[in-house]
Amino acid sequence: MASLASAALSTIGRKILMSLTGLVMFGFVIGHMAGNLQLLAGDSDVFNTYGHFLVGLGGLLIVVELALLGSLLVHVWTAINIARGRQAARPVAYGKLRSAGSPSRKTFASSTMIYTGVLILVFLVIHIRSFKYGPAETEGYVTTVDGVEMRDLHRLVMEKFQQPEWAIGYAIAMVVLGIHLSHAFWSAFQSLGLYHHRYTPVIYSAGRLLAFVIAFGFFVIPIWIYFSGAA
Repeated sequence: MASLASAALSTIGRKILMSLTGLVMFGFVIGHMAGNLQLLAGDSDVFNTYGHFLVGLGGLLIVVELALLGSLLVHVWTAINIARGRQAARPVAYGKLRSAGSPSRKTFASSTMIYTGVLILVFLVIHIRSFKYGPAETEGYVTTVDGVEMRDLHRLVMEKFQQPEWAIGYAIAMVVLGIHLSHAFWSAFQSLGLYHHRYTPVIYSAGRLLAFVIAFGFFVIPIWIYFSGAA
Protein backbone atom coordinates (compact mmCIF):
# COMPACT_ATOMS: atom_id res chain seq x y z
CA MET A 1 0.00 0.00 0.00
CA ALA A 2 2.83 2.37 0.90
CA SER A 3 4.61 1.66 -2.39
CA LEU A 4 1.37 2.34 -4.29
CA ALA A 5 0.94 5.66 -2.50
CA SER A 6 4.55 6.59 -3.19
CA ALA A 7 4.08 5.79 -6.89
CA ALA A 8 0.93 7.92 -7.04
CA LEU A 9 2.70 10.83 -5.37
CA SER A 10 5.72 10.68 -7.68
CA THR A 11 5.98 13.09 -10.60
CA ILE A 12 5.02 10.40 -13.10
CA GLY A 13 2.25 9.14 -10.83
CA ARG A 14 0.75 12.61 -10.50
CA LYS A 15 0.83 13.07 -14.27
CA ILE A 16 -0.95 9.75 -14.74
CA LEU A 17 -3.57 10.69 -12.14
CA MET A 18 -4.12 14.06 -13.79
CA SER A 19 -4.45 12.41 -17.19
CA LEU A 20 -6.91 9.73 -16.06
CA THR A 21 -9.11 12.16 -14.15
CA GLY A 22 -8.94 14.56 -17.08
CA LEU A 23 -10.17 11.87 -19.48
CA VAL A 24 -13.02 11.02 -17.08
CA MET A 25 -14.15 14.65 -17.09
CA PHE A 26 -13.61 14.88 -20.84
CA GLY A 27 -16.11 12.05 -21.28
CA PHE A 28 -18.57 13.75 -18.93
CA VAL A 29 -18.33 17.04 -20.81
CA ILE A 30 -19.22 15.27 -24.07
CA GLY A 31 -22.29 13.69 -22.49
CA HIS A 32 -23.28 16.94 -20.80
CA MET A 33 -23.02 18.81 -24.09
CA ALA A 34 -25.18 16.23 -25.85
CA GLY A 35 -27.85 16.61 -23.18
CA ASN A 36 -27.77 20.41 -23.23
CA LEU A 37 -28.10 20.55 -27.01
CA GLN A 38 -31.70 19.43 -26.47
CA LEU A 39 -32.32 23.06 -25.53
CA LEU A 40 -32.15 23.83 -29.26
CA ALA A 41 -35.07 21.51 -29.97
CA GLY A 42 -37.51 24.32 -29.18
CA ASP A 43 -39.57 22.03 -26.94
CA SER A 44 -39.31 22.69 -23.21
CA ASP A 45 -40.79 19.28 -22.40
CA VAL A 46 -37.86 17.50 -24.04
CA PHE A 47 -35.23 19.21 -21.89
CA ASN A 48 -37.29 19.08 -18.69
CA THR A 49 -37.92 15.37 -19.20
CA TYR A 50 -34.21 14.83 -19.68
CA GLY A 51 -33.43 16.73 -16.46
CA HIS A 52 -36.13 14.84 -14.56
CA PHE A 53 -34.74 11.53 -15.83
CA LEU A 54 -31.31 12.38 -14.40
CA VAL A 55 -32.78 13.35 -11.04
CA GLY A 56 -34.78 10.11 -11.09
CA LEU A 57 -31.57 8.09 -11.15
CA GLY A 58 -31.35 8.78 -7.42
CA GLY A 59 -28.44 6.96 -5.79
CA LEU A 60 -26.76 6.21 -9.10
CA LEU A 61 -26.65 9.92 -9.92
CA ILE A 62 -25.11 10.64 -6.52
CA VAL A 63 -22.42 8.01 -7.12
CA VAL A 64 -21.62 9.52 -10.52
CA GLU A 65 -21.53 13.04 -9.07
CA LEU A 66 -19.20 11.94 -6.26
CA ALA A 67 -16.93 10.22 -8.79
CA LEU A 68 -16.83 13.38 -10.89
CA LEU A 69 -16.16 15.53 -7.82
CA GLY A 70 -13.36 13.21 -6.78
CA SER A 71 -11.89 13.32 -10.28
CA LEU A 72 -12.06 17.11 -10.27
CA LEU A 73 -10.36 17.42 -6.87
CA VAL A 74 -7.60 14.99 -7.81
CA HIS A 75 -7.15 16.75 -11.16
CA VAL A 76 -6.84 20.17 -9.52
CA TRP A 77 -4.53 18.89 -6.79
CA THR A 78 -2.17 17.15 -9.22
CA ALA A 79 -2.20 20.14 -11.61
CA ILE A 80 -1.20 22.52 -8.80
CA ASN A 81 1.54 20.19 -7.57
CA ILE A 82 2.98 19.67 -11.04
CA ALA A 83 2.89 23.42 -11.75
CA ARG A 84 4.63 24.18 -8.44
CA GLY A 85 7.25 21.54 -9.20
CA ARG A 86 7.98 23.08 -12.59
CA GLN A 87 8.17 26.55 -11.07
CA ALA A 88 10.62 25.36 -8.44
CA ALA A 89 12.76 23.68 -11.11
CA ARG A 90 12.75 26.80 -13.31
CA PRO A 91 12.25 29.91 -11.12
CA VAL A 92 13.20 32.22 -14.01
CA ALA A 93 10.73 32.06 -16.88
CA TYR A 94 11.84 31.83 -20.47
CA GLY A 95 12.02 35.19 -22.22
CA LYS A 96 10.18 33.92 -25.28
CA LEU A 97 7.73 31.08 -25.74
CA ARG A 98 7.81 29.12 -28.96
CA SER A 99 7.22 25.61 -30.18
CA ALA A 100 10.11 23.24 -29.69
CA GLY A 101 8.91 21.27 -32.68
CA SER A 102 7.50 17.75 -32.84
CA PRO A 103 6.84 15.99 -30.53
CA SER A 104 6.83 19.03 -28.20
CA ARG A 105 3.54 20.51 -29.47
CA LYS A 106 4.11 23.64 -27.36
CA THR A 107 1.24 26.01 -28.02
CA PHE A 108 -0.66 28.87 -26.43
CA ALA A 109 -3.06 26.28 -24.98
CA SER A 110 -0.26 24.21 -23.43
CA SER A 111 1.38 27.32 -21.96
CA THR A 112 -1.81 28.57 -20.32
CA MET A 113 -3.27 25.32 -18.96
CA ILE A 114 -3.04 26.38 -15.32
CA TYR A 115 -4.76 29.71 -16.04
CA THR A 116 -7.56 28.30 -18.19
CA GLY A 117 -7.98 25.58 -15.58
CA VAL A 118 -8.50 28.14 -12.80
CA LEU A 119 -11.03 30.06 -14.92
CA ILE A 120 -12.94 26.84 -15.66
CA LEU A 121 -12.99 25.99 -11.95
CA VAL A 122 -14.49 29.40 -11.13
CA PHE A 123 -17.03 28.93 -13.91
CA LEU A 124 -18.01 25.50 -12.55
CA VAL A 125 -18.76 26.91 -9.12
CA ILE A 126 -20.99 29.63 -10.61
CA HIS A 127 -22.61 27.21 -13.05
CA ILE A 128 -23.48 24.56 -10.46
CA ARG A 129 -24.71 27.13 -7.95
CA SER A 130 -26.92 28.85 -10.54
CA PHE A 131 -28.44 25.84 -12.27
CA LYS A 132 -28.17 22.66 -10.20
CA TYR A 133 -28.81 24.49 -6.94
CA GLY A 134 -30.74 27.39 -8.45
CA PRO A 135 -34.49 28.06 -8.17
CA ALA A 136 -36.52 24.86 -7.99
CA GLU A 137 -40.14 23.70 -7.71
CA THR A 138 -40.62 25.34 -4.31
CA GLU A 139 -39.79 28.70 -5.90
CA GLY A 140 -42.22 28.44 -8.78
CA TYR A 141 -40.01 26.65 -11.30
CA VAL A 142 -42.34 23.73 -11.80
CA THR A 143 -44.02 22.21 -14.83
CA THR A 144 -46.02 19.10 -15.71
CA VAL A 145 -45.11 16.77 -18.57
CA ASP A 146 -47.41 13.83 -19.37
CA GLY A 147 -48.98 14.12 -15.95
CA VAL A 148 -45.65 14.14 -14.12
CA GLU A 149 -44.71 17.20 -12.08
CA MET A 150 -41.06 18.20 -12.38
CA ARG A 151 -38.64 21.09 -12.08
CA ASP A 152 -38.88 23.62 -14.93
CA LEU A 153 -35.16 23.75 -15.63
CA HIS A 154 -35.84 24.87 -19.19
CA ARG A 155 -37.43 28.09 -17.95
CA LEU A 156 -34.47 28.80 -15.68
CA VAL A 157 -31.95 28.34 -18.50
CA MET A 158 -33.96 30.52 -20.87
CA GLU A 159 -34.27 33.30 -18.31
CA LYS A 160 -30.55 33.24 -17.57
CA PHE A 161 -29.38 33.27 -21.17
CA GLN A 162 -31.72 36.05 -22.20
CA GLN A 163 -29.61 38.27 -19.97
CA PRO A 164 -26.58 39.59 -21.94
CA GLU A 165 -24.13 39.20 -19.05
CA TRP A 166 -25.03 35.52 -18.72
CA ALA A 167 -25.04 34.76 -22.44
CA ILE A 168 -21.72 36.52 -23.08
CA GLY A 169 -20.08 35.25 -19.90
CA TYR A 170 -21.06 31.65 -20.63
CA ALA A 171 -19.90 31.93 -24.25
CA ILE A 172 -16.50 33.29 -23.17
CA ALA A 173 -16.17 30.48 -20.63
CA MET A 174 -16.73 27.96 -23.42
CA VAL A 175 -13.94 29.51 -25.49
CA VAL A 176 -11.66 29.09 -22.47
CA LEU A 177 -12.85 25.48 -22.12
CA GLY A 178 -12.04 24.84 -25.78
CA ILE A 179 -8.53 26.22 -25.35
CA HIS A 180 -7.97 24.02 -22.30
CA LEU A 181 -9.31 20.87 -23.93
CA SER A 182 -7.39 21.43 -27.17
CA HIS A 183 -4.20 20.51 -25.33
CA ALA A 184 -5.61 18.32 -22.57
CA PHE A 185 -6.73 15.38 -24.72
CA TRP A 186 -3.40 14.85 -26.47
CA SER A 187 -1.42 15.61 -23.32
CA ALA A 188 -3.33 12.95 -21.38
CA PHE A 189 -2.35 10.24 -23.85
CA GLN A 190 1.24 11.43 -23.85
CA SER A 191 1.41 11.35 -20.03
CA LEU A 192 0.03 7.80 -20.07
CA GLY A 193 2.95 6.80 -22.27
CA LEU A 194 0.79 6.10 -25.32
CA TYR A 195 3.13 7.71 -27.83
CA HIS A 196 3.64 6.42 -31.36
CA HIS A 197 5.17 8.35 -34.24
CA ARG A 198 2.31 7.29 -36.51
CA TYR A 199 -0.73 7.54 -34.24
CA THR A 200 0.17 10.43 -31.95
CA PRO A 201 -0.36 13.10 -34.65
CA VAL A 202 -3.80 11.59 -35.27
CA ILE A 203 -4.64 11.74 -31.56
CA TYR A 204 -3.34 15.30 -31.43
CA SER A 205 -5.54 16.39 -34.35
CA ALA A 206 -8.53 14.44 -33.04
CA GLY A 207 -8.15 16.10 -29.64
CA ARG A 208 -8.15 19.57 -31.15
CA LEU A 209 -11.18 18.73 -33.29
CA LEU A 210 -13.06 17.31 -30.30
CA ALA A 211 -12.20 20.39 -28.25
CA PHE A 212 -13.60 22.61 -30.98
CA VAL A 213 -16.80 20.55 -31.32
CA ILE A 214 -17.37 20.55 -27.54
CA ALA A 215 -16.68 24.26 -27.12
CA PHE A 216 -18.85 25.15 -30.11
CA GLY A 217 -21.65 22.85 -28.93
CA PHE A 218 -21.82 24.66 -25.60
CA PHE A 219 -21.07 28.09 -27.09
CA VAL A 220 -23.99 28.06 -29.52
CA ILE A 221 -26.61 27.42 -26.81
CA PRO A 222 -26.54 30.79 -24.94
CA ILE A 223 -25.97 32.69 -28.19
CA TRP A 224 -28.95 31.04 -29.88
CA ILE A 225 -31.19 31.57 -26.84
CA TYR A 226 -30.20 35.22 -26.48
CA PHE A 227 -30.58 36.24 -30.10
CA SER A 228 -33.64 34.11 -30.87
CA GLY A 229 -35.47 35.19 -27.74
CA ALA A 230 -36.45 31.55 -27.23
CA ALA A 231 -38.91 30.89 -24.47
